Amino acid sequence: MAAMSKLMTAIAAAGLLAACSNDPDPNANTGGAGAGSGTARPGSQEDLVANVGDRVFFDFDASSVRADQRPVLERQARWLAQYAQNQVMVEGHTDERGTREYNLALGQRRANSARDVLVANGVAGTRIQTISYGKDRPDALGSNEDAWARNRRAVTVVR
Repeated sequence: MAAMSKLMTAIAAAGLLAACSNDPDPNANTGGAGAGSGTARPGSQEDLVANVGDRVFFDFDASSVRADQRPVLERQARWLAQYAQNQVMVEGHTDERGTREYNLALGQRRANSARDVLVANGVAGTRIQTISYGKDRPDALGSNEDAWARNRRAVTVVR
C-alpha cells in the first residue's frame, strides 16, 4: 500500500511539473488571445484574457508600445467598444532592475503608452485609469532575461 501511495504521489508531482512548464512567450503578440475555453462571461476579465489578451510587453528601459504588441491593444479597443459599460485600469510593470522610484516612473510611462493606443483606437479616455506597480508585482520570479521580459508589461484589468 505504501508503494502505491508513493507511486501516485510521484505521478501527481510529474503532472504538476509538466503543467507548470508551459510558460507563455513574452515576445509573442497574442497576449493570451485564442486561449479561450468558451466558458468566460462575455465582457468579463476572463473573457478579455481568453479572447483578446490582457497584456503587452515592452523592451528593456522603454515605454513605447512595440509594433508587434499594437495588435493586442487594437483588439482590446474593439472589445471595449463592444462592452461600452466596462471601465479598465491599465497597470504598468517593470522588471526588478533599477531603483524603486525609477521603476514606478517607468511603469507609469508604460501604462500611459498603452492607454494612449487605446484612446487612439476610439476608447474614451474617461473609461481608462492607469497605475504603476513598478517592480512590486512581478509576473515571473527570477533574475534572468526570460523573467525580466515577462515582467516588462502593461496589463489591462476590467474594473
